Amino acid sequence: MLKNRKASLLLVVFAIFALLLVACQPETVTETVVQEVEVTRVITETVVEEGETVEVTRVVTETVTEIVEVEAEPEMVEQPVTLNWNFGTEPPTADPSLATDTTSVDVDTNLFIFLTKFHPVTGEVSPSLATEWEVGEDADGNQTWTFNLRNDVAWVKYNPVTGETVQEVDADGNPRFVNANDVVYGVKRTVNPDTASDYAYVLYIIKNAADINGGSEELTLDDLGVVALDDSTVQFTLETPAGYFPSIAGMWIAAPQPQWAIEEWGDKWTEAGLIVTNGAYVMESWIHGGELNLVKNPLWIDADNVQIERVEGQMIVEASTSFALYENNELDTTGVPLPEMDRVKADPMLSAEYYNAPAACTYYYGFVNTKYPFTDRNVRAAFSQAIDRQSLSDNVLKGGQIPATTFAPPGIFGAPEPGTLGLGYDVEGAQADLQTFLDQEGITLDEFNALDIVLMHNTSEGHARIAAAIQQMWADNLGVNVRVENQEWAVYLDTLRNTTPVEEEPHIFRMGWCADYPDENNWVHEVFNSDAGANRLRRNCVDANCAETTTSEFDELTVAAQLSQDPAERMEIYAQAEDILANVEAAYAPIYHYTTVAVTKPWLTRYFSLVGGNDFSSWTLDMDAKLAAQGN
Repeated sequence: MLKNRKASLLLVVFAIFALLLVACQPETVTETVVQEVEVTRVITETVVEEGETVEVTRVVTETVTEIVEVEAEPEMVEQPVTLNWNFGTEPPTADPSLATDTTSVDVDTNLFIFLTKFHPVTGEVSPSLATEWEVGEDADGNQTWTFNLRNDVAWVKYNPVTGETVQEVDADGNPRFVNANDVVYGVKRTVNPDTASDYAYVLYIIKNAADINGGSEELTLDDLGVVALDDSTVQFTLETPAGYFPSIAGMWIAAPQPQWAIEEWGDKWTEAGLIVTNGAYVMESWIHGGELNLVKNPLWIDADNVQIERVEGQMIVEASTSFALYENNELDTTGVPLPEMDRVKADPMLSAEYYNAPAACTYYYGFVNTKYPFTDRNVRAAFSQAIDRQSLSDNVLKGGQIPATTFAPPGIFGAPEPGTLGLGYDVEGAQADLQTFLDQEGITLDEFNALDIVLMHNTSEGHARIAAAIQQMWADNLGVNVRVENQEWAVYLDTLRNTTPVEEEPHIFRMGWCADYPDENNWVHEVFNSDAGANRLRRNCVDANCAETTTSEFDELTVAAQLSQDPAERMEIYAQAEDILANVEAAYAPIYHYTTVAVTKPWLTRYFSLVGGNDFSSWTLDMDAKLAAQGN
């Protein structure tokens, strides 16, 4: 029965394929033209000659104008240089003030210009909207950073009806260009507590930002340490000196934003047809849950050097599906699914397209520190020590990932050497810590398992395989049963907010962090500090739902490292902070430092940047080679 059904399906597929082949054949094209032609006619006339009536025949050739249909060569329409890309999920937002994840940052990187940018190869901070910047002091001795801006970056909107990109104009009909006031508005909007930006804490280095974002009744947004000195100059005043501030100022949360469009459309301002942008690409369409397409901005300051004209972005969650599309030449680059790793490395063609290199990201499991039994350090330490990270890398991941016992990866200033601090794989230590907790609580292992421990990850085949492997390690090494759940990315991020009632939170969650800028401040301070906007671990919470937090030694160390201007001292402080977080508190379980594991078609030249989003405008693609490979 199954075999007959397969045969029927094959017949249907072949029939459809044959129809498609016929449909794809170039039709005979005719066109109507007006042309002059010579017409020869035989004319017979009756005339009278010498008194007799006779018929005379003569041949006449004359030129006449007529309308005729002629066969013509079909007009060849050149296909735009198109990148077929997989975002991997629905971007939660395109709003620079609200973006917190790598998918949204990829979108914003291509739609908006930031003050600075990271060089795609060296990772160094480079000019972008700002052409130059300088450090100074104000009258009170506070550090200031002054950025001089270019004045030729146009605010634009894509018209989905006409397919045109047009420059925005003000109420007087004057063309709008990005200026310092747009930067000030964007920064203030991120810090404004009404915006509810989860990433606002990154800007707490700016004077008064923390108090304003926290809802201070004494300060207003006018007291924020950012001001437009003139249309082409913006100045930031900091709470404490920060040599890495040009990196922070170049993040999406400090990008210029179109106040008039946001005030007109509210939360809908980022929808296709409404969104006003200023980057190398404009948003052509966004079908939520389906696709997000970008087209080159013809008014971009460097449009002549943007070679990829169109980005067709899909939202495929399953790595296996994405890889199948890649093998069928329907995607130009993608990650390698874990089950395919050995085949890719052994295949002559795929291995030539394979790329593997360290990435400035870390994969970790967070423990909700206010959810019983993970309120106890012994439980957290037991679960962390029971993870065999090397085995996971060798047998599941297979991409050269580096086992992690601390947070920041190699290449980040202040990051410890991998494996030198924190908690490593130690079955006996894990069992002892768990037994200490059981004895302390007066419960058995069976009663512990009755607590229904939940590990949650966002929907992904790769995350599911990792979770299954670690779930088995916990069962083998500790005798504990853990239930695994998953949620779609945007829902998952909402679930992990520290404002979610703790009873609705999982006990353990999967998360990753990639560098916004290459300094430990971006890691231990901005992610795990108790007053960090996310604080998904709920460290030092006064109550289970983290309405208020207390300050710990770890928090004090990260602030001290931020204040210090001595690099050696900063490195020493960060080492202490890393060990407290992963060992003394065992607040989370670092698992591995990423490597980029991907395949890329030979017709695409792309960069795998260590810091920042994927900048499609810096990539190039040989469209002729791509079409040839597709049989077109």
